[in-house]
Amino acid sequence: MYSRKKQVEEVPEELTAIWLCTKDGCNGWMRDNFSFEAVPTCRQCTSEMQRGTKMLPLLVNTNSDQKSLKKGVQIGDS
Repeated sequence: MYSRKKQVEEVPEELTAIWLCTKDGCNGWMRDNFSFEAVPTCRQCTSEMQRGTKMLPLLVNTNSDQKSLKKGVQIGDS
């Protein structure tokens, strides 16, 4: 029998280094390789963050040296 439901493709996951917000009640977090600062602050509540890990879908960040970029530097020609 034919079914119109699509097969759900399994997304590969890996244990990923992240930053977790330290403030009680805030669930903010970010991937370490997508943060611009060596020790970032929470974008939701501006509290300190601490290192942690989480099982997340695999993403590739092509700019592996983001933390060395200067803030406010425009990318591209304008």
